[in-house]
Amino acid sequence: QVQLVESGGGLVQAGASLRLSCAASGRTSSDYAMGWFRQAPGKEREFVAVMSWIWGSTHYADSVKGRFTISRDFAKNILYLKLNSLTPEDTAVYYCAAALRPVPDRPEMYNWWGQGTQVTVSS
Repeated sequence: QVQLVESGGGLVQAGASLRLSCAASGRTSSDYAMGWFRQAPGKEREFVAVMSWIWGSTHYADSVKGRFTISRDFAKNILYLKLNSLTPEDTAVYYCAAALRPVPDRPEMYNWWGQGTQVTVSS
């Protein structure tokens, strides 16, 4: 079993920044791909970013490339997502997830999910 717990969300003004964290525990593996998704009310869960846990390679959705940065603290089993230049369109529940395959970008490819953290961006 793998447990993922997100934190760091909140209410911010447009143009502000946040850093989300995802702490992994349980039976973790360096073979995981670790990803971030988000889901706004009435919308499908959408891919945001993913990285290889062991290699550190990254891939981003076009909508966030250049604004968001995915990273990890390998020793502490923590995944991060830095969100810069936030707009109201970024408002969503942000989820971290883990998968036993390289850089998947669809939700059904992931094996474990956190409960999410709310990011709300006001104008």
